[in-house]
Amino acid sequence: MSDILFQRQQIKAMAHRYRVNFINCLSGYKSANLVGTADADGHTNLAMVSSVVHLGADPALMGMVTRPRSVARHSVDNLQAMGVYTLNHVSRNMVPQAHQTAARYPREQSEFDATGLQAAWVPQFAAPYVSDSPLSIGLRLVEIKHLECNGTDFVIGAIEWVRLPGQALQEDGFVDLNQLDTVSVSGLDSYHPGAPSIGRFHYPKPDLPPRRQ
Repeated sequence: MSDILFQRQQIKAMAHRYRVNFINCLSGYKSANLVGTADADGHTNLAMVSSVVHLGADPALMGMVTRPRSVARHSVDNLQAMGVYTLNHVSRNMVPQAHQTAARYPREQSEFDATGLQAAWVPQFAAPYVSDSPLSIGLRLVEIKHLECNGTDFVIGAIEWVRLPGQALQEDGFVDLNQLDTVSVSGLDSYHPGAPSIGRFHYPKPDLPPRRQ
């Protein structure tokens, strides 16, 4: 099978939905997370994101890209107002409900209620987590960077707490995602189960060959 080479102008000329699907696949497998927020009156919101990234361990920071400001952004409005939010891994048995949270529900409709996912709360933390999720993270908003190039925002949060099953946590701090049955996303709508690990490797050094742990 021969390769296909797309130049920039060819990509620009693609039909809109085709281009959206195509470009969203190019970054490979992405983590599937649900963003949990609430407003000042305690009304909850839940939204699927596939743009979460690690930003650093000390301080412990995570980032995510949100939709452009030209569309309704209930999650961003809530986390800006309250200053906190949660990220929740999606497991295999949560996929249909998690995907459904991306529907454009009105602001007054909680995606928890609409999908049947269960909201839970950590005391003194004003954002709900998903009790069905195998791993949940509570974050406090640090800053939001507006990206002029496409109108999106990059949300940066500091980790306040983490909830996960003890058996998935190894002695050196490694979290075994396969034990959590966490899924990933490719494109906009294709979900994939965790794969068997190829193996862990020791920290690379220039004077040593790659070494398995």
